[in-house]
Amino acid sequence: MPSLINVAPEVKRAPKPIASKTKRATRPSNPVPQFLIDEAAKTVREPFNAEKHLNYQAPKHIYTMAEIGLEGQGIAPNAVCEPFQLFTPEAIEQMRAEIFSEEVMRECQYTSGFIKNMVRGMGPDRAPFTYAAWKSPEVLAKVSAIAGTELIPAIDFDIGNVNISINDTGENSVEHPDAKDMAKKEADTSAVAWHYDSYPFVVVTMLSNCEGMVGGETALRLPDGSSKMVRGPVQGTAVVMQGRYIEHQALKAFGGRERIAMVTSFRAKNPLTKDETVLTGVRGISDLSALYHQYTEYRLEILEERIRHFQKQERNREIAKRPYNIPEARRWILEQKEFLEDMLKEIYEIKD
Repeated sequence: MPSLINVAPEVKRAPKPIASKTKRATRPSNPVPQFLIDEAAKTVREPFNAEKHLNYQAPKHIYTMAEIGLEGQGIAPNAVCEPFQLFTPEAIEQMRAEIFSEEVMRECQYTSGFIKNMVRGMGPDRAPFTYAAWKSPEVLAKVSAIAGTELIPAIDFDIGNVNISINDTGENSVEHPDAKDMAKKEADTSAVAWHYDSYPFVVVTMLSNCEGMVGGETALRLPDGSSKMVRGPVQGTAVVMQGRYIEHQALKAFGGRERIAMVTSFRAKNPLTKDETVLTGVRGISDLSALYHQYTEYRLEILEERIRHFQKQERNREIAKRPYNIPEARRWILEQKEFLEDMLKEIYEIKD
């Protein structure tokens, strides 16, 4: 009987991400500058159109898991790619118009111990363009081809997590008077600490004009302790990374008016592929009811499809008059038991 779970040989379970000290969804104390809101309000809204809003250019290089010493781990052969052009300037304008709209600013701002200003959970009602873009067959085909496996957005709440840093003299500053010297001097200083992601894959898209900005590379920590750098992005470009299995950090960027990056999380489309999603990194920066509902819904859909697949194989086995495979059946049941036990570990009340 063929294997029911379509995965590469598993070396070990995915590492556990580090949670922020922020336990509950918290609004930021420092407001987003009014100029961002005013600029966004000038944009004439329009629906997503792949022909107009995509400007795909294949990445110059895609690093495999084997290349970075992680062969056999994860859900796909590819680890991370160089930044590649994905969206047109018009698409970026539409996304920014949604992010800095009055409704989103009022209802979707979050903060954490890692990032001071975030926008999350916009959803299709408040951000129809962003939602349609990441759900479009054209974008999914490009992202999946780079990843090396077919992907879909993980959950709606994490379609378009936006990290916002502003050029000022405060804690969110992305500028320094000696930007170039500082970028060289502090190349090993991170904007976000070493971490693993909660979801199998992420696509990081740059929404800011990076002219005058120095730094901003992504560093990958390899199994031998060394680091590998992936060059910084420019506006409209994206990076696909299997962040659940790769320890990484974003290095600080210096110069420029702002740094606004959108992180969209992805998982395998195939329900038979292992799913090691955890909520560690997103629990404290989400509407728990929405997060738990969407997590439960997709996990139960996976389980439903796995049961159907197993039932079909069992019927075919019986028709072919092959003997019942007790070890295989027990292995499958144990896998589903562990799948449900993993859900129990993720769904719980938050205690102060």
